[in-house]
Amino acid sequence: MNALNLSAQASGLPQAGRCQRREAQPDWRAVLPKQWASSVLAPRAFERFRDYEILSERVLGYLCEGDESPCYCEHYFVLTDLRSDDDENYYLAPSYGEHLVAWQMKDGRWLIHRRITHGEACQSQAFFSFADEMPR
Repeated sequence: MNALNLSAQASGLPQAGRCQRREAQPDWRAVLPKQWASSVLAPRAFERFRDYEILSERVLGYLCEGDESPCYCEHYFVLTDLRSDDDENYYLAPSYGEHLVAWQMKDGRWLIHRRITHGEACQSQAFFSFADEMPR
């Protein structure tokens, strides 16, 4: 679905903290347009947070280990509904999802890519925008 590891739900308890060697670091360039690549700050250290109640994850990227201010932010979440095909067997199906990636530019602004997925067919809409602050 995105550059983040979606196997979080299969990993048991959620983990938060700096990415470790055994855990893949996010591909922070995955949806970054090539024409903007030289205008953003490149993260070198990452911090990952996972939720144990819903399928969601947040990654913050920093210029170097120990930085206080992120230069990269990525998060996703998926909301599910209980559904049934035959009123006997029930299952969880995605009803809404959001994936956001934001890069801090060298001029201080943030370039944001947001993809929203909704409906039974999981139709997606994606767009770019700029902001003066990191998205929360």
